[in-house]
Amino acid sequence: METLPFDAVLCDFDGVVHVWDPDGMNALDRAWGLGLVEGTLAGAAFEDELLRAAVTGRISDEEWRSRIADDLKPVCGSAERARELVSAWSALTGRVDPDVMALLTEVRRTVPVVLLSNAPTRLESYLAEIGLSESFDAVVNTAGHVVAAREAGLTGLHCQHVGQLRDAVAPLLRRG
Repeated sequence: METLPFDAVLCDFDGVVHVWDPDGMNALDRAWGLGLVEGTLAGAAFEDELLRAAVTGRISDEEWRSRIADDLKPVCGSAERARELVSAWSALTGRVDPDVMALLTEVRRTVPVVLLSNAPTRLESYLAEIGLSESFDAVVNTAGHVVAAREAGLTGLHCQHVGQLRDAVAPLLRRG
């Protein structure tokens, strides 16, 4: 690959490298047999304050999912059914976009590729689960792994961003 006009590639995880089934959560709402309205699970999981606590690392992924189950208990009829619904959601996996990964693998031969995410604390274990734990030079996650970019020597570089997190992650990278 020829010389590139940037020193590193910053790549978003969700929606770029990894694609979730857009109907996954709604399908669980419909299938749960409790007459849940579509959006019930997503509404609980992505409630602003709870989600912010999860993606900034103030609470662990396990705590986030436990709180979601607590919030769903009234509509699920019991704590057990709520935990089962959250467990079914937790088991959903998306798919890795093979074309994106092929491009990133090629680019990585020339410049570092850094994965960016606003995921909860389970990102690293999830990357291992889907076979991507060695696919990036660094992982920068808003749940508390900003130091990875500094350790990889990626501060102060001219970077190419691929994804939707530019505004959210730029301040983290400036902090070094």
